[in-house]
Amino acid sequence: MPEPLLVAALGDIHGRFHRVETWLDALEQARGRPVGMVLAVGDVEAFRRGDDHRRKAAKRTMPAEFAEYADGIRRVKRPLYFIGGNNEDFEALHDFQDGGELAPGVTYLGRSGSRELCGLRVAYLSGIHAPRFIEQPLRRPITQDLMKQAGYFRAAEVERVMPLRDMDLMLVHEWPRGIVQRAREENPTPPRPLPSYWIGNPVTRKLVDTVLPRWMLCGHSHKAFAVTLEGVGRPATRIACLDQATRPEESVFWLEYEGRTAVRAGWGVTGQVAWVMDQRWDMASLPVPSVEAEGGDATVTAPA
Repeated sequence: MPEPLLVAALGDIHGRFHRVETWLDALEQARGRPVGMVLAVGDVEAFRRGDDHRRKAAKRTMPAEFAEYADGIRRVKRPLYFIGGNNEDFEALHDFQDGGELAPGVTYLGRSGSRELCGLRVAYLSGIHAPRFIEQPLRRPITQDLMKQAGYFRAAEVERVMPLRDMDLMLVHEWPRGIVQRAREENPTPPRPLPSYWIGNPVTRKLVDTVLPRWMLCGHSHKAFAVTLEGVGRPATRIACLDQATRPEESVFWLEYEGRTAVRAGWGVTGQVAWVMDQRWDMASLPVPSVEAEGGDATVTAPA
């Protein structure tokens, strides 16, 4: 029987390429097998300079290490596929709306669509929801205002994903609306405080309820979260929301596949299994939160 495929997912990287490579080294050692591919859920920030004026001011204190990969000084050890968030080098990504390789082994999937990656069917939608702009055309981001608008998905991009079916994974940046309420309904006394109910958007929720992927991975809100959407006649969609890449405990999530079937999953880089096939996936599946915070790079509690 072939060795299970180990898939690693990363929360918002925000330019921190070096540390996530180290984390993936540790995950491979812990699981005793190579990571077949890495999926990043947006806000990767593949900028060449940390002080790039196109970055939001709050992000310019974060590292911008992508230049070493783009210039061939360093190379990622595993293929990395990412979607766009609302903090990206949109000027560079504009010419790759259907995806493309930005550096050896680093591939932008594009604004929306689907790919077969390592034998898995992966749907994706880049960006976040802004009702004012969803029907507006996407323009080349040559000004600061247009760069911001490039971080919003458009109706045509959503419609490209809606007809998809039989998806193993779906990558989105912003959470679907209502999943926090779902978690509260399942457990009135959850094992950890829940995020605010306002998190998420209705467009992404309609998307997941229509496409019905087996797993959905999200970023943006810098919170780890786990919930299952299911019902009578509705197959389960397990949702994992990832923290930003400050510490690996809740910003790294992994799945192991046998064929197209996910058989186990876990958080962080210790290799500890948090879920096995047919087990419940909910807030109890999250790791015990650490009281430590990384100095000068602490996790925030709202989208940035």
